[in-house]
Amino acid sequence: MNEKLKKRVIKICLTIVIIISVLFAIAMWLLKYHEEGETNLPFKISKIVVVSSTDATQSDNVQEPSNEWELDVNQNNDIYLYINKSANYGKTELIESVSLKNFKIEKETNVGKTKIYKPTTEENKMFNNITEYEINELTYNGDIESNIKESKISNQGGLVIFRCANNKVSKYISNDAQELNYNDLLKITNVSKEDLNVKISFNIEIKILNKKTYQATVTLDLPVDDVITYGTTNVEITDLEDIVFKII
Repeated sequence: MNEKLKKRVIKICLTIVIIISVLFAIAMWLLKYHEEGETNLPFKISKIVVVSSTDATQSDNVQEPSNEWELDVNQNNDIYLYINKSANYGKTELIESVSLKNFKIEKETNVGKTKIYKPTTEENKMFNNITEYEINELTYNGDIESNIKESKISNQGGLVIFRCANNKVSKYISNDAQELNYNDLLKITNVSKEDLNVKISFNIEIKILNKKTYQATVTLDLPVDDVITYGTTNVEITDLEDIVFKII
């Protein structure tokens, strides 16, 4: 092999090594990005609060009009997402919108029907489990101040709220005229924890004004704590390492 050919072979080998090294570095970066996502976010979820509760509505399928009570029992889960500025970001950014999309019921309940609702426009009620407020996605637009009823979030951070409800998990029928404690309804209608357990997931997108959009998937197991015994329970979730934001 002459000297010229040797140099050509060496040059080709070096080129191949460089290409392989670059591809390996890109693959490692993509793997790290997939696992860790964006490490320098302008805004992030600082905590999630879930309030699980029990309520009931007059049954739409009354069996006996003379009964004192004929109620459909619902188990509600109100989810509060706290969006805050990242302390170490170092720049001033404005939120254009925060959107919740692609709701999925990963695990269905054994009873009732799971529905997602936005807050009402009604003055004295935050949620109402009726078709008018049922949603597949929800967008809070950035504004000077937050206004939950108008689906607005402060452009410097605030609250995003929605409800995941298990409707008609049981029925309460009684002729007892005494005042009813709704917190006891799950227990006295023999609903079990296994009956109620549901897993939901959804995408949250934080869009920065005239710039990037960051997306993450949130998964929640509902209801929280022992809602059957207590009727109303709540949990504050601050360990959010599994919520990974990426640029879309």
